[in-house]
Amino acid sequence: MHFLGIDWVGVNAENGRKLVLSLVFVAVIVGGGMGLRALVGVVLTRADHSTLQTKFWVRQGISLLAAVLLVLGLLSIWFNDPARLATAFGLFSAGLAFALQQVVTSLAGYFVILRGSTFTVGDRITMGGVRGDVLRLGFIQTTIMEMGQPPSVQGASPAMWVRSRQFTGRIVTVSNAQIFSEPVFNYTRDFPFIWEEMAIPITYQADRLKVEAIMLTAAHRHALDTTAMAEEAKARLQDRFGVEPIDLEPRVYFRITDNWLELTVRFVLGTHQVRGAKDAMSREILAGLDEAGIGIASATYDIVGLPPVTLAPRGRSASTD
Repeated sequence: MHFLGIDWVGVNAENGRKLVLSLVFVAVIVGGGMGLRALVGVVLTRADHSTLQTKFWVRQGISLLAAVLLVLGLLSIWFNDPARLATAFGLFSAGLAFALQQVVTSLAGYFVILRGSTFTVGDRITMGGVRGDVLRLGFIQTTIMEMGQPPSVQGASPAMWVRSRQFTGRIVTVSNAQIFSEPVFNYTRDFPFIWEEMAIPITYQADRLKVEAIMLTAAHRHALDTTAMAEEAKARLQDRFGVEPIDLEPRVYFRITDNWLELTVRFVLGTHQVRGAKDAMSREILAGLDEAGIGIASATYDIVGLPPVTLAPRGRSASTD
């Protein structure tokens, strides 16, 4: 195009038509994708058998299809010559690999997460130093509802003020590239249960068998009912990973220390039931110990000796001449 005495490179009627067609095409694809996702959301909401994971995967499929159609359509509009397309694609790939390394790695991580069944929406995971429930899985980032950390890591960064597996209220985004550099802990994917422990120290003079019975009673009452646990969950874990049959019944272990006898009860809980069950067990165990007249041991100090102490009246002492 000739304007103001200058021939503007790349500005002509053909490119103008391609630009307008591209804008219309992008609007159609984006609008159609949003409308289809909304329609699918309404349909799945009315369906009784639909789950959060079903809605997520359907929407992810629509997003991927829209992205593929968008890329293919724009390439077809602007590069109708295969030779030009190959040259442009080579230059674009080289520049993309150099300038957007983290983005490309994150996108690759997204497909690895999908292909490897690493996690999905609703899973409880630890990724990139963040523990919580997955809210959204995007092409570049994963969105997590953050949870608190145990007291042993309270000094970690960022700081935590919730000391158990309960939400802090912060929404955290983690790059998908983290799966290539750090392990991802999944609490719910293949075995949606977790082993927990509670330790009670008692003196060596206390009735240890009574304490053991109290702890086992509380564990059987509030821990997971292993007879009701899905058999397919246990069989899937054993078949997929080749583990031996697992003992899931609550059990108390003894440990001898210098100051007291430590009794630890081990039991199985659902991943999202930990704090409530441990709170109920703690209350019941304390009530049982009080009823039995058994106290919880603590660190003690014995005074083995005192220096001589002389008591003198206040004021000036009497003297003789």
